[in-house]
Amino acid sequence: MELLNAPQDIPVLSGLIQREIIYRILRGPEGARLRAIATLGDQSHRAAKAIAWVKANFAKSLRVEELAKISGMGVSTLHHHFRVLTAMSPLQYQKQLRLHAARERMLIDGLDAASAAFEVGYESPSQFNREYSRMFGQPPMRDIQTLRLPGAPPIDAVSNRQIAT
Repeated sequence: MELLNAPQDIPVLSGLIQREIIYRILRGPEGARLRAIATLGDQSHRAAKAIAWVKANFAKSLRVEELAKISGMGVSTLHHHFRVLTAMSPLQYQKQLRLHAARERMLIDGLDAASAAFEVGYESPSQFNREYSRMFGQPPMRDIQTLRLPGAPPIDAVSNRQIAT
């Protein structure tokens, strides 16, 4: 702020002041996080590319080796950075996307469970039913009937989760 009173000093001191500010930020409580972002930025960007691919192609079969190739990373590096960004593995993330998409198709489009399962990439209706029940707490059609009951909590269009009232 003192430089505003001495504009002739700005060309000489501004670079030094900027360096001091950066130094103090990096040494502060959030410095470790900023250093991690700066040094892992490229890897995070690559993992984000993999996440975007899974979102766009969740109904396709997923081979982590191919996903690693798409993102330009090794398999273990992809797993690590994918988990940092999503808190789950690529296969867990794909499963969650599939189950939410199936729920939406049953609820909005009126599909039966088997049709919704096949549409989102499941090959086995029984596996779909098991995983759906595990995620949403009840079998697919019972869950959809419950959601359609008058007075049932509304579903958030973005997360596809019930909104607490």
